[in-house]
Amino acid sequence: MQPGSPTRPRTRTMRPCLPARSTLMAHFGNRPEIDHRTIKLIVGGVALGLAPLTIALSPAPIASISASYHEGGAAQSVFVGFLFAIAALLLAYNGLSRTEMILSKGAAAAGLGVALFPCTCGRYAVPLPWMHGLAASVMFLILAWFCLIFWRRARAKRHTRALRRARLYALCGAAIVLSMAVLALNALLGDAWLRAVPRLVLYGEATALTAFGIAWLTASHALPWLNQADERFAPWRANNPP
Repeated sequence: MQPGSPTRPRTRTMRPCLPARSTLMAHFGNRPEIDHRTIKLIVGGVALGLAPLTIALSPAPIASISASYHEGGAAQSVFVGFLFAIAALLLAYNGLSRTEMILSKGAAAAGLGVALFPCTCGRYAVPLPWMHGLAASVMFLILAWFCLIFWRRARAKRHTRALRRARLYALCGAAIVLSMAVLALNALLGDAWLRAVPRLVLYGEATALTAFGIAWLTASHALPWLNQADERFAPWRANNPP
């Protein structure tokens, strides 16, 4: 460049302005990829679908939901697959206390036991036939205990919708315990009640599973009529109440 010649401005390549990381975090919310409410929502939905799907997909009428394992095909796949899904989610769930964490791990192990050790279910002979009933009893008793935990937590909030949830948790827990008590008494009496109600076991299992699903779906706080606006959870929303 000659002395005295005009200075040419340097051209600069414009780069797109990206939002700062803190801005992105503020938009999407600083929360885990999957939190306890999402787990509860999925667990509740899976539990509610287990009974009707196994009944609908079984090629012949079944005397219990567990009997769908021996039917093969889609019914068996749903029975085993849904139980594995519930077990995996319960294994990931730690709750809000050490007690909940231990209980969820116990329920997960029991759910795997229900899937991996099939029932005798009449004419079918299986190894360790007592394992299925034991695992199912442990799983449902723990799930009833969770209803008690959810009931106490809802009662502590005291507002109207929380008290509605508390009543629902109490009903679900009572339904699980009552169903298990009826099935246990029937077993102790040598299946005497099956003569009057041939599908008693199916009704008991379906009732307990439905109560379990309703309780966990309610605990996800995704149902608007059971939650105030400041506690309502929507998995598709960027920011949710803590």
